[in-house]
Amino acid sequence: MTIAVRDDLPGIGLRTPDGRYRGFDIDVATYLAKRLGVAADDIEWKPTVPAERENVLTRGDADLVIATYSITPERKRKVDFVGPYFLAHQDLLVRAGDGSIDSAEDLNDKKLCSVTGSTSAQNVKNTLAPEADLQEFSSPSECLTGLENKAVDALTNDDAILAGFAARKESRGKFRLTGLGLSDEKYGVGVAKGQEELRADVTRALRKMVADGTWKRSVREHFGGAGYEAEAAPKLTETGTGG
Repeated sequence: MTIAVRDDLPGIGLRTPDGRYRGFDIDVATYLAKRLGVAADDIEWKPTVPAERENVLTRGDADLVIATYSITPERKRKVDFVGPYFLAHQDLLVRAGDGSIDSAEDLNDKKLCSVTGSTSAQNVKNTLAPEADLQEFSSPSECLTGLENKAVDALTNDDAILAGFAARKESRGKFRLTGLGLSDEKYGVGVAKGQEELRADVTRALRKMVADGTWKRSVREHFGGAGYEAEAAPKLTETGTGG
């Protein structure tokens, strides 16, 4: 089984120097694969970025996409989902000593960084702060470097993603989450259109992961270091027939 994941997000999906993958999304992917009869060593990990997630599925390059993939009406026209398996909220990361940004409106005269192809970038551009100087990079780590170097004033992304970066040893004390909760981001497992049997299997596996406590243990392990409190597992609203 080939599963597309992020490989650049601490706490969610990160490829370590020894080539292993670690994070909450990796735990979800590994658990689902096992329930579908695929051992962890038989998973082929395919790194992806936000702008490529639909393409990975429509080209048939992966069986599943588990990569902070927010369920939206636009995306549902192209691919199917199972989920949500996690509820995040769009937030802002700023420098620890910067008190000038405490609302979305404060961004209108600031330099704001986001990831190309993310719902965070679209939300800021269309709704929250249309006059912000939005700069889109390919990865959050590029934005984080810009924030630390004062090339940008804030980084917007999902709070779980931002918490992962803020919790790193080299980042502790340098940044703060504003806790604004600017939007709800419902992470789903992406599946190609027409794969109803696979969707049903994934639905059953996700329910089992929550029921047996594995989901909660993984959340605590990967998101506990930044004082970030994840919400309880959300109810599945996107499911496969028979799941």
